[in-house]
Amino acid sequence: MEMLFIQLDKSLEVPLYEQIYNQIQRDITEGKLPVGMKLPSKRQLGEFLSVSQTTIELAYGQLAAEGFISSKPRKGYFVQAIEELAYVQPAKLKYRPASKEQEKVSIDFSPGKIDTGSFPFTQWRKYARDIIDNSSEHLLLLGHPHGDIELRREIARYLYHSRGVECTPDQIIVGSGTEQLMPLVIRILGEDAAYAIEDPGYPLTHHVFIHNNREAIPIVVDEEGMDVRALQRSEATIAYVTPSHQFPTGTVLSASRRTALLNWAASREENFIIEDDYDSEFRYTGRPIPSLHGMDKGGNVIYLSTFSKSLMPSLRIAYMVLPPSLLHRYEEAFIHYSSTVPRLDQHLLSRFMADGYFSRHLNRMRKIYRRKLQSLTDALHPYAPKVTYSGDEAGMHIIITIHTNSSEKALTEIASQAGIRVYGLNGYRKLPVDGPPQFLLGFGGLALIGIERAVEKLMDAWSIQKSDGPLS
Repeated sequence: MEMLFIQLDKSLEVPLYEQIYNQIQRDITEGKLPVGMKLPSKRQLGEFLSVSQTTIELAYGQLAAEGFISSKPRKGYFVQAIEELAYVQPAKLKYRPASKEQEKVSIDFSPGKIDTGSFPFTQWRKYARDIIDNSSEHLLLLGHPHGDIELRREIARYLYHSRGVECTPDQIIVGSGTEQLMPLVIRILGEDAAYAIEDPGYPLTHHVFIHNNREAIPIVVDEEGMDVRALQRSEATIAYVTPSHQFPTGTVLSASRRTALLNWAASREENFIIEDDYDSEFRYTGRPIPSLHGMDKGGNVIYLSTFSKSLMPSLRIAYMVLPPSLLHRYEEAFIHYSSTVPRLDQHLLSRFMADGYFSRHLNRMRKIYRRKLQSLTDALHPYAPKVTYSGDEAGMHIIITIHTNSSEKALTEIASQAGIRVYGLNGYRKLPVDGPPQFLLGFGGLALIGIERAVEKLMDAWSIQKSDGPLS
């Protein structure tokens, strides 16, 4: 029996037994210790390395548990054959960050940003303080898989009064974002479902269909919304739409097409509509556009919405309303699932809604966003007829059209070089189209006093001069 040469470094944070284990394991793997070789006893190796027998016992125990050595009663420890383990020491891969330079952005016209400075922190902090208390210890346990009943009741009440959606709390499923709820819907609709999507449309939803191996059929959007005749000619069985404020064009689905779409859904048992009502709270002219769900008499509409725009994107609370025909399917498919939204957050939001703060916050934000929209359109007026806009009746962005010979890609790059981030409309299309470049200009995250200057900088970058013509 040979003594093992093992180097120990007591200054390292790695425990001594682990250092011994690592070196013996490496020597066995590399063939330096032959199969059948007897290892020193725990006492002998401990004395040789000036460590306790307990340290050696821990190292030997780990080696034996992994099959590198075996113990024979009253004989000692022996090296095992390891060929059958097919052990390969993996090469360490070094992470090499992308060499892409950090884009310097001073102005961001993102359609997804909100006015964070107007968030009601005082009230929110009060409810958070009340919730995080010993009296709420029951909220540390798992709750109802659909979401806690307190929040679902408040959502049902809010939907009835604001969107004309009549539903019971049992029909509501609370989840952490639309992208988490959509795969659940896809699963209960079955593998044979074919999905019609708006083109242009919301790219994240398009990816959800792709990642779940579902066919997504692009249906063109015009000034009246999704072309329902094209939908009828397609093989689609499910239509995903944003009827109240189409994303990204801002178009409202016309009354005739709403009726045609609901009739299409009612024509076959397997047909359904997924209505994404993502920012219906923010409409600035005329009466609120009724939801499709509120018009549906046959239980053919799955209603989706979120608190991302109305409160904050990071809250990660969305919800869907399932028709009775799909609710049973959902409960059977996901009987063992738990809600993905923390119960503390659910109860904080439900109290915020129950006490009327949510409604007051929405009323305040409508006024703020209306002023921002007005400032944005006022700033664009002097650039007509070179620049026109649309989609200004609702939401937190508009579409501008640049009447120029330059391409959308070229104008995006020019703006980027000036530190301005804009979002071309073709980036939201599955089937890009030719024509004048069009861009989404979001105003939610811009400071009111900075909007006019932001527009001026963008137009300067594009070498578009002011004129006296009216903007249409």
